[in-house]
Amino acid sequence: MNARTRSARPAEDLGQPLKRPFADRFPAAWITAALVISVIVFSAFTQGRFASASNLNNILLDAAQTLIIAVPMTFIIITAGIDLSVGSTLILSSVVAAWVMAQVSGTPEQVAAFEYPNAGVGIVTGIVAGLLVGLAAGALNGYLIAFLRLPAFVVTLATMGGYQGLALVMTGGTNLVNVPPVLQRDFGAAKLFGVVPLPVVLALVIAAAGWFILRFTVSGMRTLAIGSNIEGARRAGIRVRLHIFWLYALTGLAAGVAGMIDLARFLSTSVEAHGQDALDAISAVVLGGTSLFGGIGNIPGTVVGSLLPSVLQNGFIQLHLAPFWQPVVLAVVLIIAIGYDTLRRRG
Repeated sequence: MNARTRSARPAEDLGQPLKRPFADRFPAAWITAALVISVIVFSAFTQGRFASASNLNNILLDAAQTLIIAVPMTFIIITAGIDLSVGSTLILSSVVAAWVMAQVSGTPEQVAAFEYPNAGVGIVTGIVAGLLVGLAAGALNGYLIAFLRLPAFVVTLATMGGYQGLALVMTGGTNLVNVPPVLQRDFGAAKLFGVVPLPVVLALVIAAAGWFILRFTVSGMRTLAIGSNIEGARRAGIRVRLHIFWLYALTGLAAGVAGMIDLARFLSTSVEAHGQDALDAISAVVLGGTSLFGGIGNIPGTVVGSLLPSVLQNGFIQLHLAPFWQPVVLAVVLIIAIGYDTLRRRG
């Protein structure tokens, strides 16, 4: 054995397991600490308003939308990919869903008078249409990236503008408001056992499914293999292009689900309100311990990371500070996390 292959560990430690830093063993440790500190600070400076039940409910609802997008985004980032178009996909999906609901739920005169004789059929049809649009938008991203081998950053940057542009063309730049109120009553504002909002329950179910897939299934193993060594994954027989295609398609579908939640909460589309969603989702993933360089990732960290953008934005509003500071603070924290990940990999 020569000097290049000999272990650099001291001789007395060779029989002991290699000790890893605390943050490597528990990737969400630092972001959890930051989250707890943020909650304590905001609660202290708002005389308890921040920690009120109604305010925490709003934070969880905002975080649920981020989490639903961040779960499949975790898989994409593990493969060293990126999707910047999720916010625009959310907008386009909700616009299509709202338009279909208005067309099917009643005549134009009835809908204009906020009467919805066919609300049940209209809601189901609209949701299906919105989810299909999200899936199609993600599939287009996946096809361009996986099969045409275009850079993911460039493709999703282009479709980010394209999908939002389509939504603005459909609406004329105004929000659609003719959404049946029963959607909000039975889902957007409903709570499981009168405690946990149903959108939060849905987000946790999706997160649990993502955790199980990543940790215990062949699909999860393939995702990690592609991110670790894409050429090695190909030689091992993994259909890399098809796998990456489906990851982007499912991310688009998840953005569609988040769009349906947004529609159910506000009974209106929000064509100008989701420019921050991609940054929030990517931040949640990276702050939770997933590496932008690929091959490393976990869902529990993403769950914790999804709370930070909502906590910061809500806290700034409670303190009567401009909410525009939220992306600034989030960007600083994200840069620190990326820097730490870079140094860890070099080490």
